[in-house]
Amino acid sequence: MSTSVNIAGVELKNPVMTASGTFGSGAEYSEFVDLSKLGAVVTKGVANVPWPGNPTPRVAEVYGGMLNAIGLQNPGIDVFVNRDIPFLKQYDTKIVVNVCGRSTKDYCEVVERLADEPVDLLEINISCPNVKEGGIAFGQNPKSVEDITKEIKRVAKQPVIMKLSPNVTDITETARAAEAGGADALSLINTLTGMKIDINRRKFVLANKTGGMSGPAVKPVAVRMVYQTAQAVKLPIIGMGGIMNAEDALEFILAGATAVSVGTANFIDPMTTLKVAEGIEAYMRAQNVSDIRELVGAVQ
Repeated sequence: MSTSVNIAGVELKNPVMTASGTFGSGAEYSEFVDLSKLGAVVTKGVANVPWPGNPTPRVAEVYGGMLNAIGLQNPGIDVFVNRDIPFLKQYDTKIVVNVCGRSTKDYCEVVERLADEPVDLLEINISCPNVKEGGIAFGQNPKSVEDITKEIKRVAKQPVIMKLSPNVTDITETARAAEAGGADALSLINTLTGMKIDINRRKFVLANKTGGMSGPAVKPVAVRMVYQTAQAVKLPIIGMGGIMNAEDALEFILAGATAVSVGTANFIDPMTTLKVAEGIEAYMRAQNVSDIRELVGAVQ
């Protein structure tokens, strides 16, 4: 029985990855999870310089999930290269670095720094606000998506995954734009923009007013977007959004995802990724599926 999948020429032992920003850079979870049992570890967003993130409070629980406005706080590429990559290299798993930036130049600086580092894939977070365009996210304008993908591909040595924002009218437009720009794979969805108000204090719960909504409530939206995208482009897709168990992960795979990322569930149960991987294997045995690739996009 084979659970291995291929993303842009990189072979993963199974389709289960971590979703960026929910797993640190692996060390934070290594006491609970044998990282060698995961298909890949996707790191928290890495920028060209340290980012302090947004003011607090920046996390709020909501019905069916959570809101976060962390603001991509990270120590920057220097610390990441010196501390986090050597740590992850101890494990038999693939390393996917999530890259963030405020301008195309920022992204390209990080991508160039990673060119000679032993990492396997780059996941480009284009839900970052583009300072040059007045704060609209790179990922909300198809032309911006194509342009930034092209620029990153020019300097990247590793395959490039573009992480798409769901906060658009038509996800297939941005997916096609990323494909046209030369993306090697796509990951979706990032968080949905949400808000929570404290009625007693008559104030926003998050200092940032809005935050990214994640968790089980977003899963039906995410599955729909993965299905639509799989119909629209020829690229491998990493599906995510509200995966709590193997059944959820299998929905994404049947909708057309080659691999899946587990995010918010890690905060509830740090062992979720391993349980998802084991649950997928149990399902394959029960259904007499010899190769997981038989399931990818099986629902038309």
